Amino acid sequence: MHLANYLNLVHRSERNLANAFRQIANAHEDEPDVYHTCLTLANQCDDHTKRLMSFCARYGEEAPPEPERLHVEIFHGSRKGGLGLVRDLHDLYLMANDVDISWVMIKMAAQGVRDRQLLKAVEACEGETAIQIKWLKTRMKQAAPQALIVAA
Repeated sequence: MHLANYLNLVHRSERNLANAFRQIANAHEDEPDVYHTCLTLANQCDDHTKRLMSFCARYGEEAPPEPERLHVEIFHGSRKGGLGLVRDLHDLYLMANDVDISWVMIKMAAQGVRDRQLLKAVEACEGETAIQIKWLKTRMKQAAPQALIVAA
């Protein structure tokens, strides 16, 4: 059963996303909304990884290299300034969308194996991930005009 692959994928991707949210929070602490929201979203990601533990134990946890590779290719650390904020939020947005599609795949598998507990956990995490994506997109839209038009 390959469900274990996706459980591991989302587990590690959530952990990487939590770490990235914290790095961005600390790098842009002069933006209070970014600082506090990113820390809140990092805690959500931590909660998602905790929710997955029993399912990883139940279905096994094979370790494909994709999550680490994705984290390395997309997120190279935080940047400074207005454009840096937009780029950092963009990186988080891409990482969150990777998590989101992984939740969709796991949801389909949970329905297939009729695992109501997994389905309930996935639906909760998937909903919070959707909110993370919406916030990131909204915050990028808010920051983009200033960052992209006004010279630094």
